[in-house]
Amino acid sequence: MIKSEWFYWLIGAIFLIMAVQMFLDRTNPKRYGTAAFWGLLGVGFVYASWVVDDKAPPEPLGVAVLAMAVLGGFGLTGRGERRTTTSEEREASARRLGSRLFIPALTIPLVAVLCATVLKGKSLGGDLILEKGSETILGLGFGAIAALIVGMIILRERRVVTPVNEGRSLLEAMGWAMLLPQMLATLGSLFATAGVGKAVGRITENVLPSGQTYIAVAVYCIGMAAFTFIMGNAFAAFPVMTAAIGWPVLVQGAGGDPAVVLAVGMLAGFCGTLTTPMAANFNIVPAALLELKDQYGPIKAQIPTAIPLLACNIAIMAIFAF
Repeated sequence: MIKSEWFYWLIGAIFLIMAVQMFLDRTNPKRYGTAAFWGLLGVGFVYASWVVDDKAPPEPLGVAVLAMAVLGGFGLTGRGERRTTTSEEREASARRLGSRLFIPALTIPLVAVLCATVLKGKSLGGDLILEKGSETILGLGFGAIAALIVGMIILRERRVVTPVNEGRSLLEAMGWAMLLPQMLATLGSLFATAGVGKAVGRITENVLPSGQTYIAVAVYCIGMAAFTFIMGNAFAAFPVMTAAIGWPVLVQGAGGDPAVVLAVGMLAGFCGTLTTPMAANFNIVPAALLELKDQYGPIKAQIPTAIPLLACNIAIMAIFAF
């Protein structure tokens, strides 16, 4: 049986290989901090398997996360000189390949769907082929490997080190911001477990006028956007604001349709995603990858859409949920 943790080990090994490359790259003025950051992440992927199996204490993982936060927060990571083709060479290659460039990207979801549907529950020699409950994750892993092979065939690239080098360049370009959404999502879970939502709910009940459903709708939607702005992730803000207002006030108290309240509430949170640098994977990382002169350019372009969209979500919830 193929287990999901095998792919986590593979990811960890790739991070460690790239960390060694970063350590040896003398063109990077912050090569030690950069190598330490990604090396700790790679070790974490492997070590976490022992923690899950109760074979190792979890505290070292916490220390590693704090160390990574220090390395990223104090600007101790950087990037070296990227050894790649010129823009003219890339444009010529794009014209030659045309739409075939999209084949590797489309390979990933295709393989993932096949694993999650066709291979799900299938056995070989009496054992499941894919670990139960991990078919989608394994499908993404197999899809990424298949896409790498397909891409190398299309581009006629024979050296495996080439995609590794390109991957390292992307990691250095994105930097610590690539991991911010995952860390913020974890923070949201901690807030929910700690009862932050209930505390906010008690404060809200004392402030909101009794029976003012539409004011509560506005507070819930704006609160979702505001918490998402702070935390950078609507999925992290959702359990907090829903436990505080969405469920007790709008659904149980005002009799709102749960499907409409919760779905539109999440959409309201996404309005905050459009306006915050904390949503690094949506706003900061694309700016870094595209090498935009203004790293906050995507946010500035999205704010005129986010504000009226939030107003529309408030109106939709008020009209259709009650």
